[in-house]
Amino acid sequence: MKKIVENKKLFQGLAALLVAGFLLYRASADFYAIAWGTGTWQGEFSRAWAFLYYSFTVFCVLAFFLLALFLLAPQFFTPFAKRIIATRQKMGGFRWLLWLAVLIAPVWFFQYTAWGLVFQKLYLRILIWVVAVSLLTILSSRRDQLAGWVEFLAALVFTASAFSIAASLKYVSGYPFSMGWSEGNRLWDYSVLFGRELYNYPPNKNIPVLLDFGRRFVGGLPFLFSGVTITLARLWVGLTIIIPYLLLGAALFRASFRTHKVSWLLLTLWTFLFLKQGPIHPPLVLSAALVALAWRAPLWYAIPLVVGAGYFAESSRFTWIFASGIWIVMLEFASAAFVDSKSASLAWKRSLILGALGIFGGFVLPNMIGSAGALLPQQSFISPPPAAALVVVNTPTVTATATAQPAPLSAAKTPVTFFDQVVEVITIQPLLWYRLLPNSTYDNGILISLLLAVLPLLIILAYLSAAKIWQLNLLQKISLVIPLLAFFVVGLVASAKIGGGGDLHNMDMFLIGTLFAGALAWQRGGSDWIQRGQAIPFFIKIVMVALLVNSSIAPLLEMRSFRFGEDSAWLKTLTDAKSEDAMEMLPPQSEIDSALQTIQQEVDKAKLEGEVLFMDQRQLLTFGYIHDVPFVPEYEKKVLMNQALSADAAYFHKLYADLAVQRFSLIISEPLHTPLQDSSFQFGEENNAWVKWVARPILCHYESIVTMKNVRVELLVPRKNIESCPLP
Repeated sequence: MKKIVENKKLFQGLAALLVAGFLLYRASADFYAIAWGTGTWQGEFSRAWAFLYYSFTVFCVLAFFLLALFLLAPQFFTPFAKRIIATRQKMGGFRWLLWLAVLIAPVWFFQYTAWGLVFQKLYLRILIWVVAVSLLTILSSRRDQLAGWVEFLAALVFTASAFSIAASLKYVSGYPFSMGWSEGNRLWDYSVLFGRELYNYPPNKNIPVLLDFGRRFVGGLPFLFSGVTITLARLWVGLTIIIPYLLLGAALFRASFRTHKVSWLLLTLWTFLFLKQGPIHPPLVLSAALVALAWRAPLWYAIPLVVGAGYFAESSRFTWIFASGIWIVMLEFASAAFVDSKSASLAWKRSLILGALGIFGGFVLPNMIGSAGALLPQQSFISPPPAAALVVVNTPTVTATATAQPAPLSAAKTPVTFFDQVVEVITIQPLLWYRLLPNSTYDNGILISLLLAVLPLLIILAYLSAAKIWQLNLLQKISLVIPLLAFFVVGLVASAKIGGGGDLHNMDMFLIGTLFAGALAWQRGGSDWIQRGQAIPFFIKIVMVALLVNSSIAPLLEMRSFRFGEDSAWLKTLTDAKSEDAMEMLPPQSEIDSALQTIQQEVDKAKLEGEVLFMDQRQLLTFGYIHDVPFVPEYEKKVLMNQALSADAAYFHKLYADLAVQRFSLIISEPLHTPLQDSSFQFGEENNAWVKWVARPILCHYESIVTMKNVRVELLVPRKNIESCPLP
């Protein structure tokens, strides 16, 4: 038996050494790619970078051999380990200040220094992460342990959370122009609900926004206050993809708060990490938080929470209509203790009551409120929520994350039944099933990316069930599996719609449902099991690490700064960027000021001759960078893209008529281009729809007078000689 244990430890040590060797080798190769091409002192090394590269290589070799000695002959390190433990004990409270510094250092380095742009390569960043986790684990371990298992997991969670929070806030800046294909106009969307007075538009007319009420409400809260700056608006948008996840985790694992506050904090952060793999829109996460608060709460308290969750989810997106009702049944039924007929009866009654009320809140209540609202005077300052949300994709020249969502229903053919509405949402736009597999739009495709996101958790749950740590009866298992399968199918269909397939956000209900299954397992035995590190099989430990690492690689790579444009020349050399433009740095302030001045001058001239259409960059009006211009609400770029993906010829008939009579004296747009692409390009089909329905017709009737490439703005005026502009 002793020999078996020794062989097992030897195998584990060799496996760890193999992984470490691979990481060190690839990190050294990444460093070589940075250093090569910096000069001519030795090959294409400069003298300084040659020294740095060789020093780093020596460090990697020494680290490998020291790790090999530690893993294969740990007795040689015993005196050294004892000295570290003794030193740690003498540090007192200072070690926690040092712990905090180690936690913050990688975030500061990657996102707030120019060197973070140099060290963007994957394996270098992973190596820095490994070093930080190792130091944090040693600093936080207790008593005579050099590095404890629980402390190691905690270090992974804390560092990964710091990376993800930083990545969520990377766009926070005072830059007035859009920082993505739809980023600026989305800020305009959010402003309309509470800040329509910002626009020069008749107060008795609605400003139509093709974005559901729930998302406009969450994103628009800053505009309840006057004088909101673009920096604060971007900060709020960043916080909306942090705070709701934390609220959900805090509510879902609130039972741990009473017994172990550190565990509760770690579980809250893990919730954030797991769901950010979508990412998932804040309204659905907030709805899930209400469901979590209702779970196991007194009925008088749970009922309004579940009804409110259902209503808020439906008001935010049509496809979430049943989510809250199904989630509460999963939580209540699968967590019930069926010890006798009385407890079984209570579980059935409670699950059915809350499930039915959750569906009532999402399916019935909105229609009741809508019918009552139709009898009341209409409020002109709030446009009614559309039937569904909007598609946001990238253009031929600007790479951005696609957020495919159900297409809006045209007023001429609004369905009268729920079934008709479902059919139209599915059929109004093409389904691109190839995007479920690896493709140019999303490298791994939806299926593989989803597998990487949830498979570790599913393996852990299966192990807990098989080991009788998490015990469920057959009906309880069915109550979890069937809803997850339904959410899975709905998510796949939504992800396959044109404009989608760029990330996992359409798998939102499935990801939250899987999270709820994990919370159930934690409550029914998982919390005690994870504390016993020695009782956890080595393979399951690897799976647990993979669960945390998989959710953290993306934010680890996303951390970066955009504000070192003045250093573009030397950064281009070190990053091997094809051009300074490819680095996506913000332009210098003088260029920003010049662009704003040019736009204002052209707007001032054009408004004397006709209407000025801000098809893009509407946030310039929101935050007062461009002023004194009557607002034209029609033909916003996301609306145009959405209708182009639906090939809605009836919608475009009015646009083409306006273009033909040259209704607009000036159009502010992103730079328009007309090349067609195939599926080997990122979002090739979306590009072609945009070119066919939008770019070509506009460029046939209008011509560019100014193109400001660095701020991605083009100003277009009517052409004087138009021979023919055929319809698409």
